[in-house]
Amino acid sequence: MVSSCGLACRLNSIQPEETPVGIRIQVANASRKTRILGYKGFVLDAIIRSTKPHVLAGSFMSPYDINQDIYETVPRPVSWFASKFPSLAYYPRFFRVVLAAGSLAKKDQYHKDQWCASSWQVLRDLEHVGVKLRIGGIQNIARLESPCLVIGNHMSTLETNILPGVIRPYRKVTFVVKQSLLKVPVFKHVMRSRDPVVVGRTDPRSDLRSMLDGGLQRLEAGTSIIIFPQGERTDTFDPAKFNSIGVKLAKRANVPIIPMALKTDAWRLGKYVPDIGRIYPSKKVNIEFGKPLTVEGRGKDTQQAIIDFIRDHLDRWNRSDQELSA
Repeated sequence: MVSSCGLACRLNSIQPEETPVGIRIQVANASRKTRILGYKGFVLDAIIRSTKPHVLAGSFMSPYDINQDIYETVPRPVSWFASKFPSLAYYPRFFRVVLAAGSLAKKDQYHKDQWCASSWQVLRDLEHVGVKLRIGGIQNIARLESPCLVIGNHMSTLETNILPGVIRPYRKVTFVVKQSLLKVPVFKHVMRSRDPVVVGRTDPRSDLRSMLDGGLQRLEAGTSIIIFPQGERTDTFDPAKFNSIGVKLAKRANVPIIPMALKTDAWRLGKYVPDIGRIYPSKKVNIEFGKPLTVEGRGKDTQQAIIDFIRDHLDRWNRSDQELSA
């Protein structure tokens, strides 16, 4: 994982300084053409004519070393177009990453390094349009000597794209995903390549069995799992909808839990396509990983500790946003 941090970049509008350290990018001979549904009913006709989507290949090196606990966006100039139209500036870049990842996954060539590279390219593309991020508590994951469950709230598409680049450099990881995600064009190839735990979200008993059996199988194989117990993306955190299935799985597998709080409403849910919403650079992205928790007894105290961790961080971040806007 830790190897040469040189990179070669020949991808249309993406410049070397916008590309994450340690990612080698080579050009693939392929053409892609897509029509992208935009925000609030208008259609962004983003036709990528005769472009050569980048193939994320080679080695990936984390942008932080083992002694560093925080990743934070370094202030940088933002172009006039990106500052005025951040969504329009961002999505062509995002879809290039998705198309390249899907192409590799379909050919069974999308592995650890490519997943990390995709994730950090999405992060840097968000930074390119002015989004600022702070990711803290990374060492709580890096120092673990066993697989774990990462359990947190779920706000937007942003975290599903960013988290692999934060966690995967340190340990194998996958998600719990809805069955319907495995039917989405292009993205289905990426998701299947990650060997996720799949739930239908229609039969709670069947989902519980899938979680406990599939989750245990992956944890025993050394793969950590990211779980969003609330089931759907929402700006508000409702503890009543935050189920304890992750705690049950952690107890059964005898693995630690890393609580995770996140505020990612800089990437809003779309009105027509939930994954494609407006980008708000004015909203800072915050992700925080807590110290490992061990499930004792029936796990009620652990479940409450996760809820308290999320609620306390959200309250703090919301207060900070209010003070800045006052």
